[in-house]
Amino acid sequence: MKSIRRKKIGVLMGGISAEREISLKTGNAILSALLKMGFKAVGIDVKKDIFERLIKEKIDVAFVALHGKFGEDGCVQGILEFMGIPYTGSGVLGSALSMNKLYSRIVWEKNGVPVPPYKVIKWGADFSNPFGFPVVIKPVDEGSSIGVSIVQNEKEMEKAIKEAFRFSEILLLEKFIKGKEVHVAILNNSVLGSVEIRPSRKFYDYTAKYTSGMTEYIIPPTIDRMIIRRLEKTCLKAHILLGLEGVSRIDAIVKGKNFYLLEANSIPGMTATSLVPKIANSKGISFEQLVLEILKTASLKIKRREK
Repeated sequence: MKSIRRKKIGVLMGGISAEREISLKTGNAILSALLKMGFKAVGIDVKKDIFERLIKEKIDVAFVALHGKFGEDGCVQGILEFMGIPYTGSGVLGSALSMNKLYSRIVWEKNGVPVPPYKVIKWGADFSNPFGFPVVIKPVDEGSSIGVSIVQNEKEMEKAIKEAFRFSEILLLEKFIKGKEVHVAILNNSVLGSVEIRPSRKFYDYTAKYTSGMTEYIIPPTIDRMIIRRLEKTCLKAHILLGLEGVSRIDAIVKGKNFYLLEANSIPGMTATSLVPKIANSKGISFEQLVLEILKTASLKIKRREK
């Protein structure tokens, strides 16, 4: 612990994805916490000159606070591995798998983890809807519910697909499951806790996620404790299957005694309305303590050959 306090920490934030603004909020909150705890830390807005910035800043450790493509999907993690800079969170493979809803589901399905029924829609290809309405449309590789729609009829379907294809060339057509949305936080390969989400909007979309007062957060969830225990155990399994490290958040829908995992987040938000800090706070862990625990996990994930 003493050694890390002597190191210069770079908080990587911003990026070039559709989630840039949320990443800046996450990064600035983390940077403020590190400075408050007395760490030598600097914010780095990740753009196409990231190699040059990292060389110029001469950081010893990277605290990755990026969301979305080119930041949460293994790209920046690969740069840090190449440059030999230890970093927080998951490695290249875990980041890439969790960012892609299709491939993460394939891994989960092969290992008995329940997911909603779905079909893949590719750009320019014909498709059919075997699920009826309502049905969910979502890009495979975006976060913060960007490009996600719940559609009620064929007319809405056409518009939703067009919007989702703005963000990805591959979409998921997912059976709509009406139930309670529960998000589970994992820290250091242990369940930190869970929260039930009750948005005031049709679903937990971008606006509901990042607008204060738009969503009710219930900790612990108002669901049978045995079901929550099974869900949390399954989410931990899902985290491990994807090779995730440090902190993650797994999102799920609970209907009756059954539940279905929706997606994994390898770099959960750390804003004023974010879920992992809320869960941590319910366990008596302050925001600063949470940031410190995540910082302690910083490492290089790819083994280097001894010279």
